Parts: sequence; structure tokens; C-alpha cells
Amino acid sequence: MIKRTVRVLFRNDEISEFLSLAAEEGWISNAWELEFLRAVFPSGCLARRNKGISVAFLTSIKYEKSGWIGNLLVRKEWRGQGLGSALFQRALEVLEQLGTRTIWLTASEYGRPIYERHGFLAIDTVHRWQANGHILAGTPDSDYREILALDETGWGDRREELLRATINHGSSNLLPGGFLIRQRWGSTIQIGPWSSSNPRIAAQLLESGITVTTDGPRILLDVPAGNSEAAKLLYGTGFSRQSSTTLMYRGEKPAYAPERIYALASMGSMG
Repeated sequence: MIKRTVRVLFRNDEISEFLSLAAEEGWISNAWELEFLRAVFPSGCLARRNKGISVAFLTSIKYEKSGWIGNLLVRKEWRGQGLGSALFQRALEVLEQLGTRTIWLTASEYGRPIYERHGFLAIDTVHRWQANGHILAGTPDSDYREILALDETGWGDRREELLRATINHGSSNLLPGGFLIRQRWGSTIQIGPWSSSNPRIAAQLLESGITVTTDGPRILLDVPAGNSEAAKLLYGTGFSRQSSTTLMYRGEKPAYAPERIYALASMGSMG
């Protein structure tokens, strides 16, 4: 019988446990992400243990008006016992008690009906794109205020801590009307967050941020299907579409403008 105790995570040893399990699932995750989430929103980072073994994990984050649930992971041998559901319900309670108006997540085909039963609605599809290539030099001393304002036009919320963390973790390019941040996840390069007021600026940012080759490391980005111009740009640059998830929300309908969002800030865990 599992002792049903939910508590804050992660201890240092649990970070490595989570990353090992995430790798088995084929997830792209990184210790810096978990350390960031634990630092900025510890009450939304949850775990369950049984006899000293971590059996289930969940991370979440709160912004000013919205929040995001990601990284829900249960060990295979402990699935089907309600552990993930209990963590998920607790994360919802924590976010809503703090006045979160809109809660976001991305759902697999299997997970979508489960989240719908919790009141989540589909608002878009998120496609994962892939190519190979290299990072080009970034622009030092990016203007946080302009980046914050541009990001808010896409998501309808101010996500300052997330943007500062991704800029510090990676490198950025900024043009009037757009920005692009590149991050390293082990041997993989992630593009995102990436926001632009129009396709021309988005193309300039991509050209100045990365170069696509046949022999470079893998480059990944998650892009809303609602941004058709992003798809045209990526196809034309040599990217291919790999997989899809459903973007869902619960609560107040957000001021969501996918045409401004060319890539999410994380691989499905923070928006």
C-alpha cells in the first residue's frame, strides 16, 4: 500500500531520478529546468515516495495571471493506482488557491480525454519541428522590457522569471518587433522562446540565430499550429515536423495570439 503523501520536490537526488525516468520516456528535460522550477514555485513541484523510492513527480509554475502544468511522470510499475491523478489535482488546487486565472498544459492523444474531464479545453495544436545545425552568435545585453512586452502579446500574460531564466541559460537575438532565444539541452539545441510581430522579422531572427546543416547537433522547437507563417518559414529553412500535442487551458479564456508565437519557451513543461 502506498503512503499517499504529497510533498514539495526535488531533493538533489530526486532531480537525477526524475531525469533518468524522463530519458526512458524519451522526454527532453534538463537539471537547470527543475532547479529553476523548484526555486520560483516550490509549492507547485510535487512528488510521492514509497519506502524511500520516488514513484511519481509533477512540476508546475505560476506567472502573473496564468500557470502551466508539466512533467507529470509516474514510474511504470506504479501506474494505474491514481498517483498521477492525485498529484495533478493537488497542482490544480495550489494554482487556483493563488488566484491563477488560466492554467495551461500540453496533452498527448492519450492524455487529452483525461484533461477534458478536469475541465480543460483544446485551444491549439503544438507541433515539434526538427533539423540539424549550429548556433550563431547572440546579441549581448538584450532589452528585457521589449522581450517581456513581445512575449505578452502572444500569451496574454507577463512571464518575466521564465524569460530571464531562458535568456541566462541560452543566448538571444533581438530586433525591433521580435526576439529569439536559443538554449542547450545536453547535446540538443532548443529554439524558444521565439516571438515576432510579423513573418519578415521572424525570418531575420532565425537566419541570425542558427544555421541549418546536415551534420550539426539536433535542433528542436515547439510551435503552435495556429501560426501558419511559422510552418512556412520552417519548411523553407529545412526543418521537418516530428510530432504533435494538444495545447489546452482551464479557466479564463486567455488573450492568446498564436500568430505572435513562433516557439514555446520549453519543451512542453513551462509554456
